[in-house]
Amino acid sequence: LNDLDPDAADSAAAGLGSGHLAAPGDVANEADVERIVSEVVARWGRLDVLVNNAGIGDGAVPALEQDLERFHRTMAVHADGCFLVSRTAARAMIAPPASRGGAIVNLSSVAGQVAIPNRIGYAAAKGAIVMMTKVLACEWAGHGIRVNAVAPGYVRTALVDGLIRSGKIDEDGVLARTPLRRLARPEEIAAVVAFLAGPDASYVTGAVLPVDGGYLAYGAPFDTCEYGLGSPEAESARAAETTSKAGG
Repeated sequence: LNDLDPDAADSAAAGLGSGHLAAPGDVANEADVERIVSEVVARWGRLDVLVNNAGIGDGAVPALEQDLERFHRTMAVHADGCFLVSRTAARAMIAPPASRGGAIVNLSSVAGQVAIPNRIGYAAAKGAIVMMTKVLACEWAGHGIRVNAVAPGYVRTALVDGLIRSGKIDEDGVLARTPLRRLARPEEIAAVVAFLAGPDASYVTGAVLPVDGGYLAYGAPFDTCEYGLGSPEAESARAAETTSKAGG
């Protein structure tokens, strides 16, 4: 597990158990990335799966007010980081004696596919990840490396809850164009990442899979609830029922 903050990386790895390695470092720094991948290969002798999930916000300000330094840093963490870690991991995946290939799953976003005002840095970075995913999938297929991306919609996390409270995300506005009428749960995104990384997706590469409750598909010029689509309460109840059955 990688994090820029060593304490955060250590805590996350410890929380998952002794079979996990904390590998702190900056994904936008080539030397850090080389060290991180080397530590993984030294520990397990190979690298089978990479999930590129590092990211930061861009401040959610109008483009006319966006600071160039913040824009560059946003692009560096998302786009440069995705490239550097993917390239270094791919070299490890195809290195002898194993030369096993592997799977790479990148985290993009609905913001990389539709325009969201006041998110110029974040949108540009996530859009770059979409095309990077497709190019690398084509280049590395012959090496047995599959490259896919997940494009989450709005997810109910502590970060998003904070942005809602601060007024930077309009939850009612999000629900108005989300047919499932709710935000995603983090485990719903993780499940799709696990699918793309696993053997059930062995013939899937170059795909960008939306996990957005229908956000990208919806194009009507009115609120989803006006079309008789599910209420937030009904969808939450169905989600809870699904979680209960999965746990049982």
